[in-house]
Amino acid sequence: MTPPTTSTPLVLGIETSCDETGIGIVCGEELLVDAIASSVEEHARFGGVVPEVASRAHLEAMVPTLERACAQAGVRLQDLDGISVTSGPGLAGALMVGVASAKALSVALGVPLYGVNHLASHVAVDIVEHGPLPEPTLAMLVSGGHSSLLLVPDVTHDIRSLGSTIDDAAGEAFDKVARVLGLPFPGGPHVDRAARDGQVVIDFPRGLTTGRDMQRHRFDFSFSGLKTAVSRWVEHQRADGVAISVPDVAASFQEAVVDVLTRKAVLACTEHDVAALQVGGGVAANSRLRAMAQERCDAAGIELRIPRPGLCTDNGAMVASLGAQMMIKGRPASDLSLPADSSMPVTDVQSGLPVHVDHDHAH
Repeated sequence: MTPPTTSTPLVLGIETSCDETGIGIVCGEELLVDAIASSVEEHARFGGVVPEVASRAHLEAMVPTLERACAQAGVRLQDLDGISVTSGPGLAGALMVGVASAKALSVALGVPLYGVNHLASHVAVDIVEHGPLPEPTLAMLVSGGHSSLLLVPDVTHDIRSLGSTIDDAAGEAFDKVARVLGLPFPGGPHVDRAARDGQVVIDFPRGLTTGRDMQRHRFDFSFSGLKTAVSRWVEHQRADGVAISVPDVAASFQEAVVDVLTRKAVLACTEHDVAALQVGGGVAANSRLRAMAQERCDAAGIELRIPRPGLCTDNGAMVASLGAQMMIKGRPASDLSLPADSSMPVTDVQSGLPVHVDHDHAH
């Protein structure tokens, strides 16, 4: 392999914020490998992710996944130019496994280390799929833990939060509604599948979309009321002895979520004069969200960028992609005091920066 120039650094990314152990290898803007070991089966019987189980699973999966990624990419560890790792946000114990592994690799190989933000990584992964991000881009991240609208002038150091979830994130609502409907965990894919056979026949509420709510929470999201409305509707039908159509409830619930997400995203693009919308996070794999986002972006003259579903869920490729961008743009490396920060704000794209570096905080 020819030694990469500065515009094509070979970067390995490590992602362990929740229940996927992800190892990605990126050369510049080209994805070489995206290897994942998921512990979702171990959590399914608990109906949610158990932090202790996740941490142990990462420990067991780290070395085999690393070896598999290198073998698939035809890369030796000593070929690497840099290591990138999710520093936060996420489950504290799970993050620690990834951060400790990345520090060990960085020291052993003598290459720079980049501790990056999980949410910023969801934006950066689109680069390996669709090329450089327009600057600025508007990003909507929708996952189990986050529903966020972000203005992104520069994914390596300037991300501004326009709005976020004030209670349940979209993915969380999918999980809870799936449980009410007797569908397996994680709920998103199962609700999506059920909805394809259903009709939108129930008018469930659209949180924070009217009147004073739109003034105070213009780009914020709330799905807690919707989730409660679905539960109550199902309870009332069952109490009256009425058989419920799971596909119809799934389709009606999904439509309410997707309507709110896409409406606010397109509005944010229009009001901030941004011509590109990037959608990421696990819920971005939802077929109805992809379709409605495309319709509304087309109507508003906005370029829509959504990575393929496999790159929307948590993975190492997204972390490697952001690390590679940091190297291409000459951002300073993180130092070995790099923390695992479970509540890292999205406006902090990188952590563990040397104290003397003047870091642009965009709050």
